Amino acid sequence: MRIGMALNYSGGFKETVAELADYEKAGLDIVFVAEAYSFDAVSQLGYIAARTERLQIASGILPIYSRTPALLAMTAAGLDYVSDGRFTLGIGASGPQVIEGFHGVPYTAPLGRTREVIEICRKVWRRERLEYSGKHYTLPLEGGTGLGKPLKLINHPVRERVPIVIAAIGPKNVELAAELAEGWEPIFYMPEKAGEVWGPSLAAGRERRDPALGELDVIAQAVLAIGDDVEGVLELGRSMAALYIGGMGAKGRNFYNDLARRYGYEKEAEQIQDLYLEGRKKEAEALVPRELLERVSLVGSEGHVRERLAALRESGVTTLNVAPMAPTHEERVKLIEKIKDMAA
Repeated sequence: MRIGMALNYSGGFKETVAELADYEKAGLDIVFVAEAYSFDAVSQLGYIAARTERLQIASGILPIYSRTPALLAMTAAGLDYVSDGRFTLGIGASGPQVIEGFHGVPYTAPLGRTREVIEICRKVWRRERLEYSGKHYTLPLEGGTGLGKPLKLINHPVRERVPIVIAAIGPKNVELAAELAEGWEPIFYMPEKAGEVWGPSLAAGRERRDPALGELDVIAQAVLAIGDDVEGVLELGRSMAALYIGGMGAKGRNFYNDLARRYGYEKEAEQIQDLYLEGRKKEAEALVPRELLERVSLVGSEGHVRERLAALRESGVTTLNVAPMAPTHEERVKLIEKIKDMAA
């Protein structure tokens, strides 16, 4: 099982990157850089590529609506070049609040657009002349000046297929990831419920999967704290869980709320959303089920964490994206060393 870590996009970037060398030595395999409505991820990934040697780097995620498919392909090829073949392109649809609110782009056809983006990216990386006729993208553009030409990438990419990871939790999006992508990254991954919630979608996608893609890399996220006095760390996850379940989308258009319901927390999901949208955030946080926090985390004694690792592995997880929680950098590095050894 690979061990990954996501960088915090809310501040302290240079300080965190300066510490990455220690994490790299401790056995960290891959680092993910998010792009919400913060600084862009691409400039930061380039910086990380220059400051590391072995560490894989990944966008986690670049929204498909904020760049053209060709620019996504160019960016991925460029990051793969400056990192000597260490880049993974993580993409996702994000949500209408960010896409329409921040980017001013209509949030339409996320499934169809994702499929076409992937097909176009792979044509670019193969250095084919870019001609594409899809439902959402037509290259060269029809209409306009009429002067568009079917061009191909000038540079020769390090690899003709940069790995693609799709962040997805909805049934159809997960099916698409299992069919077309090298990796799939869900959020709030609960191994006990994964088969029930996502099993049919993964099976349907894998039936159409090109064998050349290899086995699907399943990337789970988890807060990490090991010890006999770390139970309080679980409580730190309440605010994030309440934000996603309650506030990341309107009524009927919150994918994370839907996931909580599919996990069996229908009543709690509804109450959390109502309270959060009313501005009663602390009350919403208090209603996040402790069982949910426990099952999506790696927090507890070493024996407990080993049990959770076994459950994750048995459910099909191949990359574990952890957030090490400890007071000092040295202790966080030791956590990475520990989990790397336990997951071997």
